[in-house]
Amino acid sequence: YLSIRLIRLTMMRVSGNHGGMDLLADLLAISGVRGTLGARIEAPETWGMTWTEIDGAAFYALIAGSAWIGLPDRPPLRLSPGDVVLLPTGASHTLSSASDGIAVPLCDSGAAERARAEGRVLHLGDGDTQTRMVGASYRYDPEVSTQVFRWLPEVIHVRNANGMTCLDDTVRLLGRELAQRGFATDVVLNRLVDILLVQVLRVWLDSRPAQPVGSLLGVLADPLVTEAMLRLHEDPSRDWTASSLAAEVSVSRATLLRRFASATGETPGAHLTRWRMDLAALRLRDSDASIESIAHSVG
Repeated sequence: YLSIRLIRLTMMRVSGNHGGMDLLADLLAISGVRGTLGARIEAPETWGMTWTEIDGAAFYALIAGSAWIGLPDRPPLRLSPGDVVLLPTGASHTLSSASDGIAVPLCDSGAAERARAEGRVLHLGDGDTQTRMVGASYRYDPEVSTQVFRWLPEVIHVRNANGMTCLDDTVRLLGRELAQRGFATDVVLNRLVDILLVQVLRVWLDSRPAQPVGSLLGVLADPLVTEAMLRLHEDPSRDWTASSLAAEVSVSRATLLRRFASATGETPGAHLTRWRMDLAALRLRDSDASIESIAHSVG
């Protein structure tokens, strides 16, 4: 499981924006995000595979060779070694050696699905291996309404920066671990999958893509909104009002409401209510505390 402790340690050490990173850690933790190594694809010169919609988010890292990923109503994306792709909604997609995105039927869908679910090697076709790719899946707690993946675009493509980011180092480490398997390799791989999610989001956020209302980037791009959310998360039981929250972050009530709505598409009160209900749902399910004590603890 992707623990909040691991996320906090990783993100605070690699970023100077501790407030934004702490908020992202909070959101990932409340979402119950957990990663699992999926299919390890080994393919010759010509290959292809179509994946149906995945329950959760899908992730790919190209270790060697080249590949194209195709999604409905989008131009295909070319992947180079070191590139990573995150599909937050797990949309149906095609992986292939051809730019036209046509998947050569080299294995049946049942075998592919078993390989993805069990983290086994998926060999596509005959001949010497020229392409190596690692897939992973990320699931989240269905009881929680505050979901990071719902705030992300359909596809996030992070290109190889040739050693300029910590993500490059982790992808290379992943490739070495796959090439030279040793004791507890599966444990190492699943930990790396967890770390990769955090690093992909950090590198993508640093690239400053478009900032639509109601997106994760829209929230983290505004330090005022980030700080306001952190205050709500740190003390959810407090009797918050728009005025008291504005005073905590040293702005006027009107400024807070305008910028919060611009970044998130909702009011601070609406976000706080959803956060309280998510906390309450998790405590009702995972603890023996009474309804009264949980209600009091979350406000």
